[in-house]
Amino acid sequence: MASVVEYKGLRAGYHCGYCDSKEGKASCGMWAHSMTVQDYQDLIDRGWRRCRPLQFQPSKSHKKVLKKMLKFLARGEVPKGSCEDEPMDSTMDDAVAGDFALINKLDIQCDLKTLSDDVKESLQSEGKNSKKEEPHELLQSQDSVGEKLGSGEPSHSVKVHTVPKPGKGADLSKPPCRKAKEIRKERKRLKLMQQNPAGELEGFQAQGHPPSLFPPKAKSNQPKSLEDLIFESLPENASHKLEVRLVPASFEDPEFKSSFSQSFSLYVKYQVAIHQDLPDECGKTEFTRFLCSSPLEAETPPNGPDCGYGSFHQQYWLDGKIIAVGVIDILPNCVSSVYLYYDPDYSFLSLGVYSALREIAFTRQLHEKTSQLSYYYMGFYIHSCPKMKYKGQYRPSDLLCPETYVWVPIEQCLPSLENSKYCRFNQDPEAVDEDRSTEPDRLQVFHKRAIMPYGVYKKQQKDPSEEAAVLQYASLVGQKCSERMLLFRN
Repeated sequence: MASVVEYKGLRAGYHCGYCDSKEGKASCGMWAHSMTVQDYQDLIDRGWRRCRPLQFQPSKSHKKVLKKMLKFLARGEVPKGSCEDEPMDSTMDDAVAGDFALINKLDIQCDLKTLSDDVKESLQSEGKNSKKEEPHELLQSQDSVGEKLGSGEPSHSVKVHTVPKPGKGADLSKPPCRKAKEIRKERKRLKLMQQNPAGELEGFQAQGHPPSLFPPKAKSNQPKSLEDLIFESLPENASHKLEVRLVPASFEDPEFKSSFSQSFSLYVKYQVAIHQDLPDECGKTEFTRFLCSSPLEAETPPNGPDCGYGSFHQQYWLDGKIIAVGVIDILPNCVSSVYLYYDPDYSFLSLGVYSALREIAFTRQLHEKTSQLSYYYMGFYIHSCPKMKYKGQYRPSDLLCPETYVWVPIEQCLPSLENSKYCRFNQDPEAVDEDRSTEPDRLQVFHKRAIMPYGVYKKQQKDPSEEAAVLQYASLVGQKCSERMLLFRN
């Protein structure tokens, strides 16, 4: 079994569905007639981004989405107002707003003797002003506060003046904004003091620790894992039942075949409502080519996951009907997220975020059987595009250096991306692509039903552009893949 690919080269200046620019899209790729899972794994390791699910901890906004789903399933509770916070909509500001709102509601009439003078003064000042100032006014003061919260930088106090009301200057007597991390620590410290004002906290301070620290959480206070949040038990009389089914993307599979019509109808509804496609642009042929007819060859090795490797549809069945489908590829080292379509009538459940969290949990489940399968790939990360930037909210995650093809933590990449759309993330100036094409004559070519090295093939060719295209292909796929895959030339 071998991969057979056809290199298409560079295509530029056509419509981009993300930024809606008529000529904003460019691609340099190939058509796969067939593809082994290992070749596909090696190819996506030369161009995408990945999340590390084994260390993943859901953020505050992620937990909010999971709780929203549980409330809907348990009691049929539908959130009020607009709740369409799909992945492309950043929820960072909401998380910060929540922290400021909570700190303003705290009862600060507790024992402040053990707090340092500056913290005491700050809290007392906030208490006096909490009724005069709305939490969102603090948020609007400086955009960089929200950006730094997700940057992974250590927490330091940030002096930010509040936005003055129309017609008035800045009120410098008000306390400066503080990072949400600081506020959470403050809230925890106050809670400990209320529970045991003279016990644990004072004993901890007596050991020489500053008052901003607090004892490690007791076992019962450990945060819930992603699995705990997703699979929390529902009451016997729950309003709804949600079932997630993994189905091979193959018409030879009876379950996939029987659900195809319903899945296709959902796809059309999604494309028309969310992407404003015309119905005649969403035919069965287009749907099948786009999301069903995968060139990926299914494999079921004995040391692989029970479901095997290949392309799958992860179907979300609510009360007997499909409301969402996540298209994924399961590969030797990762689960790769390909596409998601869902019923717009259930946008209030934030199915984009929910499905991503389910796929991360699924990756962790597969890892228990197949230890090397430990990453979750979400495709390209485009820092300047809000519809693609949301992927940075799933951490810890890495971006691939476009020159040396080594993985770099996203926190180290963001400052460079703020300054330039194109960046080399690897800071070692001597580093090079270890799998770069060094012997192009060993590249395998499939020509006239015969397989031959490129060194033999090129002697039969007279077109100078042919060599340029083949060498470009070799530089993109790397030496390993160029020797394994068959490059079709007609």
